[in-house]
Amino acid sequence: MQQYETVIILTPLLSEEAVKEVLAKFTKLIKDNGAEIIHEDSWGLKKLAYPIQKKTTGYYHLIEFKAPGEFINKLEVEYKRDERIMRFLTVSLDKHALAYNEKKRSGAFNKKKEIKVEEAVR
Repeated sequence: MQQYETVIILTPLLSEEAVKEVLAKFTKLIKDNGAEIIHEDSWGLKKLAYPIQKKTTGYYHLIEFKAPGEFINKLEVEYKRDERIMRFLTVSLDKHALAYNEKKRSGAFNKKKEIKVEEAVR
């Protein structure tokens, strides 16, 4: 099984409950098709770089998962069918991206900043 990362942008018109419902729908779809979710990260409401469907903001959500390659087409078709999703991007992760994500989750990048702050205080 290959490891993937998908980012979806949901329409800003949704309520918090509706956002949770959409995310639950897609996490269930991923799990039901034999995939394993590694990490999820909700980035919240962010300003878009350019308007999409006359909207300037959107709810961003990232899901990192392991799945068979043939599942990705099925997942993306479901993304396209759901009108609450404005954009999505699914990428396959190589060994460098996996190492980077592992460091990011363990907080390795934040530790370096903390050390610099401690040195500045002295």
